[in-house]
Amino acid sequence: MSERRLFGTDGVRGLANGELLTPELAVALSASAARVLAERNRSRRPVAVVGRDPRASGEMLEAAVVAGLSAAGADAVRVGILPTPAVAYLVGELGADFGVMISASHNPMPDNGIKLFAAGGHKLPDSVEGAVEAGLGAAAERPTGAGIGRVRDLPDAVARYRDHLLAATPTALGGLRVVVDCAHGAASRVAPQTYRGAGADVVALHAEPDGLNINDGVGSTHIGALREAVRAHGADLGIAHDGDADRCLAVDATGAEIDGDQIMAVLAVAMREAGELTHDTLVATVMSNLGLHLAMQEAGIAVRTTAVGDRYVLEELREGGFSLGGEQSGHVVLPRYSTTGDGLLTALRLMARMAATGRSLAELAAIVTPLPQVLQNVQVADKAAVAGSEAVREAVEKAEAELGGSGRVLLRPSGTEQLVRVMVEAPTAEQAQATAGRLAEVVAAAG
Repeated sequence: MSERRLFGTDGVRGLANGELLTPELAVALSASAARVLAERNRSRRPVAVVGRDPRASGEMLEAAVVAGLSAAGADAVRVGILPTPAVAYLVGELGADFGVMISASHNPMPDNGIKLFAAGGHKLPDSVEGAVEAGLGAAAERPTGAGIGRVRDLPDAVARYRDHLLAATPTALGGLRVVVDCAHGAASRVAPQTYRGAGADVVALHAEPDGLNINDGVGSTHIGALREAVRAHGADLGIAHDGDADRCLAVDATGAEIDGDQIMAVLAVAMREAGELTHDTLVATVMSNLGLHLAMQEAGIAVRTTAVGDRYVLEELREGGFSLGGEQSGHVVLPRYSTTGDGLLTALRLMARMAATGRSLAELAAIVTPLPQVLQNVQVADKAAVAGSEAVREAVEKAEAELGGSGRVLLRPSGTEQLVRVMVEAPTAEQAQATAGRLAEVVAAAG
C-alpha cells in the first residue's frame, strides 16, 4: 500500500481497475470495514447495506465488496442502483451496522469510488477511516462454515427510499412542471418516480443509464441541455443531479441557474417561518458567496462558516444541533431527514416552497444577489509556505482593505494539489478579476 492516506474527502476514489481502485482493494477494504465497524456488537453477524451507481465498473466492484464482507463474516444486503443518500438512509432504516456505496459521484465514467457509512448512516470520522485503512494488511481470523456471511437483495429498496422522501415533503406539488436531469446516474429511476408521487408533472432527462454514459456531458456539471429543455417544455423549473444524486442544482423557468447558495437561502427562510430552523442558523462553507451572507443577515438568519467539504458541514450541524447546511455546489443537508447531502430531498423541499407560496423560483431565489466571484489556481512548489508567507499576507490585507465590506478575499492551499487557490468577490466582475489577478501574481512570485 502507498504511504499516502487512502481515503480522500469522500471515500476512496480513482480509476476503476487501475493502479489504486482494484477488485483486490475492494475485497480487502470491505473486509477491514466489517471488522472495524462491527466491533460494537459481536453477539451476531454484522450487516452491511451495499449500493452503487450505474457505472459498468460498479458491477465488478460490488461483487468484490460483497465477497470481502462475507469472507469477513458479515451479511450483505444489496440494494442495487440507488443514490448515495438512499444507502445512508437504508443503513439506519434497517438497523444495519454500516453501509458501502460504490460511486464516484460527478466524476467521469472510468472512475469509481467506495464510500463507507457507519451505523445510523453517518459518514466516518477520520480516526475510523484510519482504523479501516490500517486493517488492510492485518492478519485476521477467517470464518468458515456457518460463520461465512450471507448475501441477500432488498427488492423494495427503491420504494422504501421514495416513501421516506414523500413523507418529508410538506406540500403537494400539483401544478408544477419540472424537468429533472438524472445524469444517466443513480437517480434515473427513483427521481422521476418520486417527483411524480409528490404530484409534479415530470419530464425526465438523461435517465437512461447504460453503464457508460453517466455524467457524460450531462447532469449538475453540464446544465446547458437542462436549460433548453425547461424552456422547450414550458416548465416551472429544472433540477440537475450528479451521478450519485447527493447534490441538486436548479434552473428557473427562463433557464437561469440557481446554485446551492440560493437554494439554501430559500430553504432557510421557509424553515425559519415554519419554526424549523434551529437557532435561526444556516451552516455554509467559506466558498459560499458573500451575497448569501448579506441576504441571511437581512432575513435575521445567522450563518456559521466551515472549511470546504460536506464532511465539515456535517460536523458543524451535528455539534451545534443545527437543522440546515450545505455547499454552493448543491450539497444540502437537512439532518432531520437525512444524514448526508440528498439531492432529491433538496429538490422536493425547494418545489414544496414554490407550491406553498405560489411564487416562481426566480422570485424566491432573488433573495440572494450573488457578487461576482473569480477563482484562480496558482501552481507553486510549497503551497503551505506560500499561503503563509508575509508577502502574500500583506497583499491579502491590502486587497481586503480596498474592498471593505463590499467584497471578500479567500486564499487557501489546495487539499489535493500543489496549488494555492485565490478567490475574490467584488461589486463588479472587473474589480474581482483585477484584484484576483494582482493577488495571483504575488502568490506566483512567492512560490
